[in-house]
Amino acid sequence: MGDIVLAFGRSLRSLLRADIFWHLIWPGLAAAVLWTVAAIFSWAVIIDGIMGWLLGLTWVGSWLEGSEVVAGVVLILVKIAVFLAFVPLIYVTAAILVAVVALPLMLERVAKRDYADLEQRLGGSTVGSAWNALVATAWFLGGLIVSLPFWLIPGVGLIVSVLLTGWLNQRAFGYDALMLHADREEFSRLRVERRMPMLVLGGSTALLAYIPFVNLLAPAFAGLAFVHFMLEALRRERVSNGVMLLDPEPSNLPRINE
Repeated sequence: MGDIVLAFGRSLRSLLRADIFWHLIWPGLAAAVLWTVAAIFSWAVIIDGIMGWLLGLTWVGSWLEGSEVVAGVVLILVKIAVFLAFVPLIYVTAAILVAVVALPLMLERVAKRDYADLEQRLGGSTVGSAWNALVATAWFLGGLIVSLPFWLIPGVGLIVSVLLTGWLNQRAFGYDALMLHADREEFSRLRVERRMPMLVLGGSTALLAYIPFVNLLAPAFAGLAFVHFMLEALRRERVSNGVMLLDPEPSNLPRINE
């Protein structure tokens, strides 16, 4: 847990850098504008489609038609579920932009300043990052679609969304954080050994998606937190294995036991 807190602290410190802050803003902002426009033009069609589907179900339709109060409550629940469904869609769109474009740029800047003692062994690649992001997104959307009927149950949509988003974070950003510095053996092993802390970190940052205004920064901040978390883990492993670190500028390098 201490490693996760350390990653959050270093990420907050990185927010103060102008060359990092812009890359925290634009992915979430672009995704929010895209899906807000989509929601405006499709809201009525989606709501009518879901209500029509529910009315077409024999055991539900007769129940809804028999009581205006029940029908009104179900309509409210449908609207809430659809609204909540747009949150992970905004997040996953921003996460793709972060993984493919913003995070590699932030990784280069953060690593140069905070992890200059780590040798770059190039265990991953930009193509691998893009493919990993697409595969993660496909699994995320599949899980989202399968879970949608349960979103009508109050609270389930939020729980499922956080779990799926947490998984997406660790899958997408865990790759990008290590792709420049870890070799292929370190790359595979660290992502397996750190799977549970990565899921906790991913779930923690997923909660930010539901805080107004903060949610615009959430995907990029999650990526930044994974950079600090995974590179610190790589640094400590190399030190414990007796691997000599590079000689960075002393003033820029945080201590290992910070």
